[in-house]
Amino acid sequence: MSNFLTEHLIHRDVDFMIVHKPAGLLSVPGKGEALYDSVLTRLTALEPKTLLIHRLDRDTSGILVFALTRLGQNKISRQFQERQTKKIYQALVVGKLTGQGEINIPVIYDETRPPLHIVDESHKKPAITHWEVLEQFELNGHWVTRVQLTPITGRAHQLRVHMQYLGHPIVGDTLYASAEQQTWSDRLCLHAYQLDFYHPYTDKQLHFECAVPF
Repeated sequence: MSNFLTEHLIHRDVDFMIVHKPAGLLSVPGKGEALYDSVLTRLTALEPKTLLIHRLDRDTSGILVFALTRLGQNKISRQFQERQTKKIYQALVVGKLTGQGEINIPVIYDETRPPLHIVDESHKKPAITHWEVLEQFELNGHWVTRVQLTPITGRAHQLRVHMQYLGHPIVGDTLYASAEQQTWSDRLCLHAYQLDFYHPYTDKQLHFECAVPF
């Protein structure tokens, strides 16, 4: 734990820091002692000023930004809320997908099957994802497609549910892929690859990337 910043720090500023979240680690503590370990827990042990701005699913890897001042937290959080940030993910999805497109269908929490989410066309809050194919290849004898995913909205499980809705669930997804498709990888093949936002003090546009591990 003591080496977490050394191993995962991408950038540090007076007002914020950018870290690489590994797959399988919670962004913030969950309920119960067994779920206490998280990126936020590890960071605050090393840097007590660390403040939460946003989250990634436990099984998603990639870029996370944390504030180090109230100014950083307030201004960067507002950019996420007002969709002024640019977030780009990469994923491996099941099967052969071609071209590009947009998925515009609401995603809601399924109270009958927690922690699952489902699409619901009648829901008022939109969920919008742009997708673009990057390449196709065989993975362990199965055809998969690497896609670039740009969420315009930020609903929980949005990318995972949208790709399942498209008929191409994310490889290794233990919630939305079939039992067989879950075995194609030892992790969820979803990674927060790029994040752009404006510096909370100077207003300069910033660009960060985190190498895709699959």
